[in-house]
Amino acid sequence: MKITKTIALSYKILTAHKLRTALCISSMTIGVAAVVVMVSMGRGAQKRVLDMIHDMGTNLIVVNAGHVTLVGGRERQSAIVTSLRPEDADAILDHCTSVIEVAPETSRKMNVEWESENLMTEIVGISPAAFRIRNIEIKTGSNFDSIENDTGKRVAIVGSVIVEKLFNGENPVGYRIRIGNAPFDVVGVMKAKGVDANGVDRDDRVLIPIKTAMLRLVRTTFIQKIHIQVADSEQLERAETEIRDLLRERHRLRDKPDDFTIQNQATLVQTERESARILTLLIGSVAAISLIVGGIGILAVMLTASRERRREIGLRRAIGARRRDIRTQFLLESLIIACLGGFSGTVLGILSNFLASKLGGWTALQSWDVTGAGLALSAIIGLIFGIYPASKASKLEPIEALRTE
Repeated sequence: MKITKTIALSYKILTAHKLRTALCISSMTIGVAAVVVMVSMGRGAQKRVLDMIHDMGTNLIVVNAGHVTLVGGRERQSAIVTSLRPEDADAILDHCTSVIEVAPETSRKMNVEWESENLMTEIVGISPAAFRIRNIEIKTGSNFDSIENDTGKRVAIVGSVIVEKLFNGENPVGYRIRIGNAPFDVVGVMKAKGVDANGVDRDDRVLIPIKTAMLRLVRTTFIQKIHIQVADSEQLERAETEIRDLLRERHRLRDKPDDFTIQNQATLVQTERESARILTLLIGSVAAISLIVGGIGILAVMLTASRERRREIGLRRAIGARRRDIRTQFLLESLIIACLGGFSGTVLGILSNFLASKLGGWTALQSWDVTGAGLALSAIIGLIFGIYPASKASKLEPIEALRTE
């Protein structure tokens, strides 16, 4: 039988049982759509985390005071350690040849007041180099310079959340706020940065010169971390080794364990990428189960069809149809169901990703390779689950089939 006639006959048979065919197609539709959406969401989440890491700065190494671990993907410090000092940052810049800039940092939650408004927020003391290293941009006003830092000037740069909560959206540049009991002049507003990889809102904070923070506000001689920029990504591992050796020598650790934690951006990116890849594979595998369910639906429908059409099969065999013609007929029907389900599932998945990104605010990275794989997989499943019903139908003897009531 010519393939065009076979296709036409398959279409006629499938449309004769519209509800059954539609339900079978819908099961494949849901399966393919689930794969497309789940994998796209997983890759979107991976891209979002990696963008957050890169947004912290490029070719970056972070030295944290004490032992810092990742719990649930978030940084957790075991205890307060006072051994990391600004002089360590200066020594790293002077003695580590692959390092081009350093930015020490200290922070503390404190109360901020303006007129009758007040709120608790993160006060972060940074050096001017941090604006370059960590890609901190100013939306309104200006940042502070090394002279203002060295003289301990009381100037502040606020985040967009502070502007909304404390100043009701009004431009605060030129206003005077109180941090703790000390007055500070607002000189700038940061561009919105959003939440970082640790779940910290980078817009809900106030930046001040680090020397001002240490001498006039928190009154400490130690810092929490040092951000270090390396000349290029190829030197990150070498820089990490140099920094560790230098700090161990300066802190006189000898046989003691490190009293600091070094986070290499390259290692962090690789870890996050691997975790996200495993997560994407996991949720993609779970979604693929629904494709198997769709295949079982095709199997059930085609087995039912082979029983209902025994007389038709017997008649066709009696007038000259070969076994392979019957087998081709049933395989083609299961393939049509699977492909229609795969196509409609792809369209539904792409539409769902678009709506999730535009209306739901989710990050969905459309994966065209997975979309193509979903289409191919639906066709393969249609063939696999159609083989048994097709084989069973083709083995019917004409006399037996024609005797069926």
